[in-house]
Amino acid sequence: MTAYTPDELFTSTAPYYARFRPGYNPALYDMLAARFALDGTQRVLDLGTGTGVLALPLARLVGQVTAIDPEPGMLEEGRKLAADRGITNIDWRQGDSATLPTMGLEPVLLTVMGAAFHWMDRDQTLRDLDQLIEANGAIVLASGGAPGDIEPATWLQVIANVRTHYLGPERRAGSGTYSHPKERHQDVLARSPFSNVETVRWDRTVTHTLDEVIGLQFSYSYSSPAQLGGQKDAFERDLRQALTDFSPAGIFDEVVRTEAIIATRP
Repeated sequence: MTAYTPDELFTSTAPYYARFRPGYNPALYDMLAARFALDGTQRVLDLGTGTGVLALPLARLVGQVTAIDPEPGMLEEGRKLAADRGITNIDWRQGDSATLPTMGLEPVLLTVMGAAFHWMDRDQTLRDLDQLIEANGAIVLASGGAPGDIEPATWLQVIANVRTHYLGPERRAGSGTYSHPKERHQDVLARSPFSNVETVRWDRTVTHTLDEVIGLQFSYSYSSPAQLGGQKDAFERDLRQALTDFSPAGIFDEVVRTEAIIATRP
């Protein structure tokens, strides 16, 4: 996979990410609390935290969360959200999977990642995490599931048509393009020290307003303000018109999946 720098991918998305991403199903946190007996004393690592989508809810269940991300703007948005919610037990640190061995981290019970593992050298990251995660701990990969797992809402094609008009048919990633890894995360985990793998899923219907749908597009690396550049205003205008034509009421429902891949040592 092509290597991308954080500023190419996520710098301009940070405020939109913090405001418009819907987050994961609350059932995920209930499951983790029960499965790993979270009682407010444990340490957790959120690797590729972004604006803290996982770190913020987990902070209320454990003693300490170390939230690592390569993009300073993402970390700053996460700090703001934590301050707004009165959460004080998150250590926001700049870094990434490659810097893990040199960051002086304490052992953790859980390492969680939210739709970030695909950007990493997955095999090496798992070897490094084997040195960090406690004997009874786990890796938890949270995402919206693999592409194509859920029948997409029909209005998503409206967005795709406008995005293709402005950015072309291939998914952008910085100055290049992106393709999802062909090998599933479960298969990479199965050959790692964390080879006991299970997958849990929850589906829910999320209702977006027109403004929320538009803001959500700017939270993605492949349709970020940086990608669109001087075309951002025109893109937003055309997208708003196309979506209004599709749904004059300005209400957009979709089924959103939360998938958790839980990997433990045998």
